[in-house]
Amino acid sequence: MIALVTGANRGIGREVARQLAAAGHTVLVTARSAESAAEAARAVGPDARPLRLDVTSEADITALARDLDALGVLDVLVNNAAITYDTWQRAATADLDVVREAAETNLYGPWRLTQALLPLLRASAHPRIVNVSSEAASLAGMGGGTPAYSASKVALNALTRMLAAELRGDGVLVNAVCPGWVATDMGGPGGRPVEEGAASVVWAATLPDDGPTGGFFRDGRPLPW
Repeated sequence: MIALVTGANRGIGREVARQLAAAGHTVLVTARSAESAAEAARAVGPDARPLRLDVTSEADITALARDLDALGVLDVLVNNAAITYDTWQRAATADLDVVREAAETNLYGPWRLTQALLPLLRASAHPRIVNVSSEAASLAGMGGGTPAYSASKVALNALTRMLAAELRGDGVLVNAVCPGWVATDMGGPGGRPVEEGAASVVWAATLPDDGPTGGFFRDGRPLPW
């Protein structure tokens, strides 16, 4: 089994890569710099392969898809890379340049990458796509604050639903996962251990063929949209 994890140089992404490798996957560890990817791959272990990837770069994604064609198949895509937890902003006064920048990584990056890697995923006997989202994207409980992050993750959830419906016939399970408030560079101190947040993502990446698709989960339990 071959898995690709974006933003795998630190935090949840690195731990997801480590857990997938421990479960027997060959893991393609991506980061925006080759050095960061290589360092993360060393930390993950011998079943990790480093790849440089900026998900906001169409050229990077095209080159990556071309390089991966030699593999012939991709079993798991974890769209984890994300930026801009903008606690200092409010929607009424938000800097829309910040919102656009967040969307490039948090929405368009996963969208472009999924489109580019779909041929390899369709070649898998058990293809899985996991979009790492956040409960901040739940419309059911949404209030004010973090407009760039929240709006981009809401859109990622919508993309999850659309892809799940369109790819159901190909056997591709597509789900959004909230890892919870995790003690990482983005999440800050006080959250739960990164191992627990990553396990929530790995659960969706390793679902059985009769598992759910088009859902929004944390720790294997549904979250309200």
